Amino acid sequence: MAPTILLVDDEDFFRERLGRAFKKRGCKVFLAANYDEAMRIIKESRPEMAVVDLKMPGKSGLELIKDALALHPEMRIVVLTGYGSIATATKAVKSGAHSYLPKPTDVDDILKTLTQAASPDYPATPDDFQTPSLARMEWEHITRVLYDCRGNISAAAKILGLHRRTLQRKLDKFPPDS
Repeated sequence: MAPTILLVDDEDFFRERLGRAFKKRGCKVFLAANYDEAMRIIKESRPEMAVVDLKMPGKSGLELIKDALALHPEMRIVVLTGYGSIATATKAVKSGAHSYLPKPTDVDDILKTLTQAASPDYPATPDDFQTPSLARMEWEHITRVLYDCRGNISAAAKILGLHRRTLQRKLDKFPPDS
């Protein structure tokens, strides 16, 4: 049976892309843009795992973590945010999240973190870490700048020093695997 995962992020572009990447890896994916949608999905479908953004309109990701775990204590949650700090990481983990990752993060890293959360005996060694390729780093940087520009291609292209059409061509390609 395919693992089930809930993705909660108010940024449509990021949420949809992340959802497609998890589906490619064999997961059954549920998407939510805010606290209310996420709680409805948790009540109805009880996903095994969740990736939660901290900053959302309305109730925050921290509130979602507490309420989700009160409803479904076995769910493994990873917090994913572009606005990370030690204080928020500590709050997220104290609220019950298994881990805290900064955006952008590779889907395989998120899955690995969720798997490690499920089996704490899993030995994490430095050999497990693979340095991302230059193409992957470029993709993540472009995605991050686009996210910061709230999906505005023209503004992101200006910041990146690219022509708007060049940026659009790069975005039409799928992200590099490594």
